[in-house]
Amino acid sequence: MNIRFLIREILHSKSQAVVFILCVALSLVSIVAINSFRSDVQQSIASDARGLHGGDIIVHSHYDFSPALQQEIAALAKKTGIQVARTWEFYSVARRADGQDSLFSNIKAVEKGYPLYGTVELLSGREFSRVLQPGKVVVAPELLKRLGLALGDKLLLGDSVLEIVDVIGRESLRPVDFFNFGPRILVAAADLAQMDLVQKGSRVQYEALLKVADAGQINTLAAGLQARAVTGQERVATYATASSRVKRFFDNLLFFLSLVSVFTLLLAGIGMQSSLAAFLRRKEKSFAILRSLGATGSFLLRHYLVIVFILSFIGCAVGILSGLLLEKNFSTLFAGLLPDNIVLGGSFFDVLEGIGLGLVVVTFFTFLPLSKIKNVKPAAVFRKESDNGRQNRGTYVLIGCGIILLTGLVVRQLNDLRIGLYFLGGVLALIAVISVLIGILLLLLSRLQIASLPLRQAVRSLLRPGNATRPIVVTLASALSVLLTIYLMEYNLHATYIASYPADAPNLFCLDIQKNQQHDFRGLVGQDVELFPIIRARLTSINGERIHRESEMKKRGDSLAREFNLTYRPKLLSDEVLIKGDSLFGNVREKSGLVPVSLLDTVAEMGDMKMGDVLIFNVQGVPMKAEVSSIRSRTKSMLYPFFYFVFPEENLRAAPQTFFGALKVKKSEIAQLQNTIVNHFPNISTINVGETAAELEKILQKLSTIINFFASFSILAGALILVSSVLATRMARIKEAVYYKVLGADTRFVLLVFFLENFILALLSSGCAILVAQAGSWGLCRFLFDIDFDPSWPVSFAMLVMTVCLVVTLGLLSSVSILGQKPIRFLREQS
Repeated sequence: MNIRFLIREILHSKSQAVVFILCVALSLVSIVAINSFRSDVQQSIASDARGLHGGDIIVHSHYDFSPALQQEIAALAKKTGIQVARTWEFYSVARRADGQDSLFSNIKAVEKGYPLYGTVELLSGREFSRVLQPGKVVVAPELLKRLGLALGDKLLLGDSVLEIVDVIGRESLRPVDFFNFGPRILVAAADLAQMDLVQKGSRVQYEALLKVADAGQINTLAAGLQARAVTGQERVATYATASSRVKRFFDNLLFFLSLVSVFTLLLAGIGMQSSLAAFLRRKEKSFAILRSLGATGSFLLRHYLVIVFILSFIGCAVGILSGLLLEKNFSTLFAGLLPDNIVLGGSFFDVLEGIGLGLVVVTFFTFLPLSKIKNVKPAAVFRKESDNGRQNRGTYVLIGCGIILLTGLVVRQLNDLRIGLYFLGGVLALIAVISVLIGILLLLLSRLQIASLPLRQAVRSLLRPGNATRPIVVTLASALSVLLTIYLMEYNLHATYIASYPADAPNLFCLDIQKNQQHDFRGLVGQDVELFPIIRARLTSINGERIHRESEMKKRGDSLAREFNLTYRPKLLSDEVLIKGDSLFGNVREKSGLVPVSLLDTVAEMGDMKMGDVLIFNVQGVPMKAEVSSIRSRTKSMLYPFFYFVFPEENLRAAPQTFFGALKVKKSEIAQLQNTIVNHFPNISTINVGETAAELEKILQKLSTIINFFASFSILAGALILVSSVLATRMARIKEAVYYKVLGADTRFVLLVFFLENFILALLSSGCAILVAQAGSWGLCRFLFDIDFDPSWPVSFAMLVMTVCLVVTLGLLSSVSILGQKPIRFLREQS
């Protein structure tokens, strides 16, 4: 191994070497930061799992515990070394004592001893268990601010008048407040009956938290409780197995960030391959001379493998250190979303994982350029012949192994085989579509008869051998199309649900209306409002195949494991259409004797359910067998009431139920109507949809900023390829500039040619990106979200202008030294 040769080769092409190092670093920086952040979040959640869940064993249900389970919990509470604290959590309306204002709030009634683990920190610094007594409440600061109350004031909750005695600073069970319908209120369980807010059919989360002194008994006790629990209705978990809202939020967020970081890795990998190919292309004459002097292909390959290893090592080091440094500053980027006990900082394992990722990425994307070194033919180089020789079988085998390795990397990063394969296929399809578009556009450009000499020369420069026009445009267009798609989706969702709320859409939802309150409620609101019956139930099996709750819960988005709201009515809603079946319930009862059920197409797709399928529901402990009689679809957005499962009235009329109403009220009258409803019916909960949408928008904007930040790394990959292309074709560009000057052109002419070349490059990139993003966003709005699509052309134009400025600036800056070349000196050197 000739060390001097290695050093000389790197120093001679230091600019290309720097570009390659930056591509390697770019491929790792975001993915290392995300992986390190994921491990820190998981460690934070695991280290405080008891405090996050409030007990060693957590018993959860949406209904009051069954008698057998209540007896078992009561028996355990009497044993030495076991503490039990029960909680009831639900949403309702809190009112000022004078009845002048109200606020939809999250109410949690807790027994003495809560929390068994963790803390509820109060702003006064006093101990929570001493402060929260019957007749007292502690509230979130937001409630005081929005209702204009202070400590010592009275608060109406249902039929109870309670005194505000302190303010919540932090709850270990809620370390982050991502999105809630209302501020938190903690009350003593002794006040629950007097409030009279928990009634038949009310939406309440029942929990029993157990603290076990002997840790070795936790799993045994949990198994005993689970044996007495109602399957599918009551859930028993330990602090180690229970899921949490915080964990689900970060799992979903990190999943999408992983998608973006893998996308950046793939684009940076293209840049890595392009820059290395350009680096080696400049060495072709050197290869030919060395081969003529007796050097073998293996000799050259070994030396350049070492060069690539050195550059890759530096790139990996830069990428890993930058990723860890970036992760240390996530507290600013994720402000308001991080638990306050999380400690950000890389570990030794994160470094090892980064090195492993770097090896896989570098190996895959540098294999093809390096493999061509052995096939360099001196005669072909000196004669300036193109070598399009076929790859041998071994090369294809290694390429196949590399693709498998890269696929494994993507699947591992996303932690989901199916989604990983879909994502990889989607990225490859995006790149393929853009490549085809670019190929067509370049072909058209090559056949154009251009009168303008500078423009004609610029087009020829784009099509010159060795120019990386295609990789530059594909990379830039792919990155820009993703960024523009994210913006267009955010813009259209905001325009539909926030900025231009549909004129006829309901804006006040009323929940938990009791059966005997229907007539009086209609009389109070003064509208011919339709009240929908709601019966809560779980789907337990489809065609005899049981719903696997564990696997369903792992799915992203909606799943069959959750509790559904069933309803009954004889006809379709005004915004519904039948897509399968002749009528809502057909003649199922006559044919099979089963209860007919009509499905919404959304849930039918979720469970691959078809006409005639047999479903079994658990309706609050009572099994009900039904057959699919029809499948419906909707013609309006999700802002209008809809139900997944609709039954005939006679089958659900006797089931425990509440009613739901959707009102359309003038914005200025919403607050007054809410107060009127709550003052007459304290158990009815009202939701101002406009306020809820505004709160949701704040979270979406924050998440969009985070995703756009990581997606912007992919644009850097395109910029690096552009610089690499200029460096790789430096000699050809100098030769062109010199010939222009010899033929009488001045520097301004040469600059104009270079400007037009980069200008066309930018137009191709942004034009393809806009075309793909607009088509993709239209498809998502039309078929996934079922909303109107606004192309927002000013934003697309702004992106085009910014792309032109970026590409032209980078291209011209990389060409400055070329413009200063003296013709006489260059011709003397070449002769």
